[in-house]
Amino acid sequence: MAVAIKRIEKDFLLKVLYDEQIPVLYLRDRTQFVLTLDRPAKADIVFHPNAPIDKLKPRSKMELMFDYRGQVIMFTAEVSGVKDDLIFCGAPEFLYKNLDRAFSRVDNPPDVHIHFTFMGDRYNLSFPKITEFETGETENFFRDLDPNNLSGLVDQMAAWIKGYANGYKLLVFKDVKPAAAEEKIVAETGKTLFLPSSVGGFPQTDPYPKKRIVTENMFKRYLESTGIEQDTIDSTYTRFIKEKFDAGISSDAWIPILFQEYIIGYIHIWLNRDSHKPPFDYSVIDTLHQFAKVLAYSLKINGYFESGKMKNDPFEGKVIDISASGVLFAYPHSSLSTTLLVDSELSVKIVTPRRNISSNAKIIRRYKDNSLGYFGCKFLDMAPEDLRFLFEFLYGKPFADSDASFLTGQV
Repeated sequence: MAVAIKRIEKDFLLKVLYDEQIPVLYLRDRTQFVLTLDRPAKADIVFHPNAPIDKLKPRSKMELMFDYRGQVIMFTAEVSGVKDDLIFCGAPEFLYKNLDRAFSRVDNPPDVHIHFTFMGDRYNLSFPKITEFETGETENFFRDLDPNNLSGLVDQMAAWIKGYANGYKLLVFKDVKPAAAEEKIVAETGKTLFLPSSVGGFPQTDPYPKKRIVTENMFKRYLESTGIEQDTIDSTYTRFIKEKFDAGISSDAWIPILFQEYIIGYIHIWLNRDSHKPPFDYSVIDTLHQFAKVLAYSLKINGYFESGKMKNDPFEGKVIDISASGVLFAYPHSSLSTTLLVDSELSVKIVTPRRNISSNAKIIRRYKDNSLGYFGCKFLDMAPEDLRFLFEFLYGKPFADSDASFLTGQV
């Protein structure tokens, strides 16, 4: 993952760029330009290009990179002026290393159009939404369950829960909205609210690679978001857990049922203080997480979400920049853009004057401004011949192994 270089190291690298006249690469209109610093970097940096660069105007932004002792460094410079074959820019705020994109990004050529289509069905539903969701397979868990039989599935889950808990509740947010604090935090985060012991507290850390658990800090941030004063958050947190203890609960868990980006309900299990059963652990949470996945799948195949299914038409986003390994595009805020979440997969058709390329892509990052959402995608499983063509089309030179090792950055 890209890491911002600290100020002292950044100043050192900018000094080295001039002292050692290290070449800085800039890709524009399928041409690679080599820039060198004309004078030491200060508040401004001044580049001397190896050839004139057409259409470079004040406020243009250049994505630049250089190699310092085998480490690829990337930064963005904003042009303040062009004079006497020199390019004047403000000093960059950040330099980045440890980049994780396979190829350098360039401005989208005007003769390239990209059409996107969702892979699989998408829905517009009235349930609470989160901004990202975890994809995953549940086929192994299906071996002992029949997702076609929804009532039978619920009965099997209830029978399993009896071996670990004193009580449980299954709720779907169909005609009700989240009301209790536990319901609200589960609906807002899409994560499991897990209290291993009411004489302790919520977990300090989340052990899952893709985070699933409401930690103590996350719960306290939730309390703050509800308007509780900062100096009373700790006491409110302690009181919340004590209320569990006073209600006779020794262990408690609220597991969300997620369908795509929607929180459609939850499974709540609890253990009484006078129970001889052991406290809940992560193996119990893991199993219920799988049950929740199967429940969501069962609801889908039984037609529960059918009325909210969206028509899966191709759409064309505004391409900001593109590389041989990915694309950054923008799309206006809409019901469609809200379904473009991290880990969503799209089929992609890249239309060029000489060739059309079909591939898949995964959204790996997203952000937004007042009017547009921005989506950074990584191409998946692109055919080797298409990758070679796209590289040569974008960068205006034949593909070589040395390009793959040098042209590296973040999608």
